[in-house]
Amino acid sequence: MSRYRGPKIRIVRRLGELPGLTAKTTTRETLPGQHKKVRGKQNNISSYSIRLQEKQKLRYNYGLTEKQLFSYVKEARRLKGSTGSVLIQLLEMRLDNIVYRLGIGNTIPASRQIVNHGHIYVNGKKVTIPSFQCSPNDVIEVRNRVTSKELAKQYLEKPSYNTVPQYLEFEKDNLKGKVKRVAENTETNLNINELLIVEYYSRR
Repeated sequence: MSRYRGPKIRIVRRLGELPGLTAKTTTRETLPGQHKKVRGKQNNISSYSIRLQEKQKLRYNYGLTEKQLFSYVKEARRLKGSTGSVLIQLLEMRLDNIVYRLGIGNTIPASRQIVNHGHIYVNGKKVTIPSFQCSPNDVIEVRNRVTSKELAKQYLEKPSYNTVPQYLEFEKDNLKGKVKRVAENTETNLNINELLIVEYYSRR
């Protein structure tokens, strides 16, 4: 399954607020479709459906394909610690997410494009791979070019509900950030139950 490129508000109406996917919000409580069902009040929701929705929240928020997400789940199983917590840590430490969390991009898709176009340096070297895994003490900065700095400043000037988390620090004047430590699963700005996602993939 490829990365989703359709209407974002439709996904927000179905799954709830996804700050990484879009900065747009909606006041409509009904699910997309002609039956006008209210989100969270559907009858006879199966346990599989609940787990599927949690998995979809994670996939759409971080902008992953199904194959990519499953690869992260397998990697989280291999590493030491709670699979759900490690999974969130892996996703939070992606470069495109770090750029988004620093405020250089207002969404993860926008941040992914910024990285792809070569506007971001990690430890003094240009990195154009959005899935690059950042580590503690990594320095993330905007490329020293007028166009790159202007692009970052445009996003930083936009009103945003996203604040820099405690595992990062950011010098707004220099457009330079630093990863202080590995992210905790409680520091994500997404309301999600990672245990249900682990259960969803438990038979694969």
